[in-house]
Amino acid sequence: MNSPLMNLKILLPFQVFAEKKGVSRIVAETREGSFGLLPHRLDCVAALEPGIFIYETEAEGEVYVAVDEGILIKAGKDVLVSVRSAIVGTDLSQLREAVEREFLTLDESEKKIRSVMTKLEIGLMRRLAEFRND
Repeated sequence: MNSPLMNLKILLPFQVFAEKKGVSRIVAETREGSFGLLPHRLDCVAALEPGIFIYETEAEGEVYVAVDEGILIKAGKDVLVSVRSAIVGTDLSQLREAVEREFLTLDESEKKIRSVMTKLEIGLMRRLAEFRND
């Protein structure tokens, strides 16, 4: 009897990074830590953190992909992963360095944008609180 395996599609903003059939297991990193997916796992949605994404097929064995933040959706045997950026490789230490270098360090413009957005959000929350108290 042929066991059902998963179909994996990894999407980047402007292209399909990988499309694999016959995936037997997946390991992904979230804010709460790593978790694994097997074909019979219930459907789920998870927010991915920058890290190492692993999938396994009979033909390729374990494949390691450094991914930026994104989302994973499992629906039946289909797993869709949408991330900002991805790098495939075989050397885990090099991939871990790529995650730290490429995905975890923010450039100055990103830091400024995030700072402005945080200030706007805090200001809006204060105004809403004041409005509610009036």
